Amino acid sequence: MGMTLGQLAVRYGCELRGDPDSVVHGVATLASAAPGSIGFLANPVYRSQLASTQATAVILRAADAAECPVAMLVAQDPYAVYARVAAELHPLPPLRPGIHTAAVLGAATLVPSSCQIDAGAVLADGVSLGERVSIGANVVIGEGVAVGADTRICAGAVIYTGVRLGSRCIIHSGAVIGADGFGFARERDGSQLKVPQIGGVLVGDDVEIGACTTIDRGAIGDTFIADGVKLDNQIQVGHNVRIGAHTVMAGQAGVSGSTTIGARCTIGGRVAIAGHIVIADDVVIGGGTSVPGSILEPGIYAGGGTPADTLQRWRRNMVRFGQLDELARRLRAVEKRINRDS
Repeated sequence: MGMTLGQLAVRYGCELRGDPDSVVHGVATLASAAPGSIGFLANPVYRSQLASTQATAVILRAADAAECPVAMLVAQDPYAVYARVAAELHPLPPLRPGIHTAAVLGAATLVPSSCQIDAGAVLADGVSLGERVSIGANVVIGEGVAVGADTRICAGAVIYTGVRLGSRCIIHSGAVIGADGFGFARERDGSQLKVPQIGGVLVGDDVEIGACTTIDRGAIGDTFIADGVKLDNQIQVGHNVRIGAHTVMAGQAGVSGSTTIGARCTIGGRVAIAGHIVIADDVVIGGGTSVPGSILEPGIYAGGGTPADTLQRWRRNMVRFGQLDELARRLRAVEKRINRDS
């Protein structure tokens, strides 16, 4: 599948500088691109690769155009345009509607003829699928689960009963949605009494959930993942957590139970968020940060293994941390002088 630069420029609102009839068949990095491919420059770290690229064209900002030796699509947000072009030039394999003979469907399942159900998949009683849903090999879907149209559940994912998935979602392999939350009551003798987890999980439209990510069902009421949320691989979301629309979370982040995260937040990798707190809309939290309390103002926060603080103050403190040894030596010298003079 190929497209001309003229077609791409019109479709994605770019300024074309070059031959509109040139055809590209795929995307590539600036360094690895060959004729017939289109690259992109969004991160200035890779600007040095621009002069030697063999790509037919490059998607970039106007500020970088003078350094580009090939045709270009000039855009305000090159990375977003690249994402759309890549999706068009490298589409997912077409759906193969039908139910594999090795799949198992329970009673009263609703599976439109446009759906694809692969070998080993198990759909319990009362499962309802929207149009064009794809269920991968060995997926297990619990009783009464509803899945919205055009959602894709990859091989080996497990969807427990009490879960509702919206439309156009992607659930990657090994994800588990709706397992019991970590709820226990301590008895007088120190033993742990399991608290029944009777809620569910509600997942909005256009959500992507990474491989081996787990989202626990609510203890009472539902865990809620709003529209457009993107969760990386190996993330833990505790029971009754609420994640606002279009928030993104990187790998190995963890959210304890009953915490609310606002809309349009960016949560870095290995961020640890305590339970029963609130994080406002439009908050950015740097990787490795511990968040022990609520963050009620939008902004950029960091910790790097320490409790979250505003980015500016955290940077100042990190500089001081690097000066601790020198400060300690100076303090010891002052103490010696004081002791000598006394």
